[in-house]
Amino acid sequence: MRDEIVRAITGDGLIQAAAVTGRAFVERARNIHTTTPVATAALGRALLGASLMGDALKAENGSLTLQIKGGGPIGTVLAVSDSHGNVRGYVSQPHLELMEIEPGKLDVGKAVGETGTLTVIKDLNMKEPYVGSIGMFTGEIADDLAMYFVESEQIPTACALGVLVDTDQSVAAAGGYLIQLLPGASMDMIEKIEAGVRRVGSVTKALTGGLDAAGLLREVLSDFELEVLDTHPVEYRCYCSRERVERALISMGRKELDEMIREQGQADLTCQFCDNIYHFTQEELEALLAAM
Repeated sequence: MRDEIVRAITGDGLIQAAAVTGRAFVERARNIHTTTPVATAALGRALLGASLMGDALKAENGSLTLQIKGGGPIGTVLAVSDSHGNVRGYVSQPHLELMEIEPGKLDVGKAVGETGTLTVIKDLNMKEPYVGSIGMFTGEIADDLAMYFVESEQIPTACALGVLVDTDQSVAAAGGYLIQLLPGASMDMIEKIEAGVRRVGSVTKALTGGLDAAGLLREVLSDFELEVLDTHPVEYRCYCSRERVERALISMGRKELDEMIREQGQADLTCQFCDNIYHFTQEELEALLAAM
């Protein structure tokens, strides 16, 4: 099953929905950051949620950052999506010890925590990015994202995100959906959506049972006429480059860069998202300093 996003709307135009499958990009993140199972699940859920939200941006070259600081032992969980749903991310404590509710069921909520904040940053290529933040509710990420839409954007939302980690710690399945009510939706529609969510149950169970992203939406919204608007692939994609790192070094300012040269003589800078290492010799740093 390929990683993809499917966007759809009901025939009456009152419900918009999107689903994502992301086993490969969550597995890519696991390999980059060598995450333990609970960190894989937490980062994977954040990547899936960011992918769904970023793909909905109207700005062609926009981006969406999902930052979760729940106060739990896993630290910060950060995921960034471009406007096509391609994602990258990291977690502060990728090697967090196994945390389970019961054998075989990871306790992501406890690892993430529920005493901090969830922040969404939308860069729409305007002067200032849009920043919205709410207090965490459960740490399960999907529930907190649904609450974010209700509190910050006043959009009634159902959200489910799931990552299934196999016995060898690889990602066996990953996916999720966002279902949102538009103005004019009735209480009866809400009840039908809630019934569909209960009927489908676990996202990972549905995916391992053979459903793809479109099938996931059709099952949850089986009581509605559904029109698929768009389907396209997504992937783990980092936009780092040597040129970007050079700009970051220049942005430090002359004083800081001069101190780096005198104290270290060189620099090895690691991208947080993909772990690429960019090496700069003393001569290269001095050339950057001279060009400033």
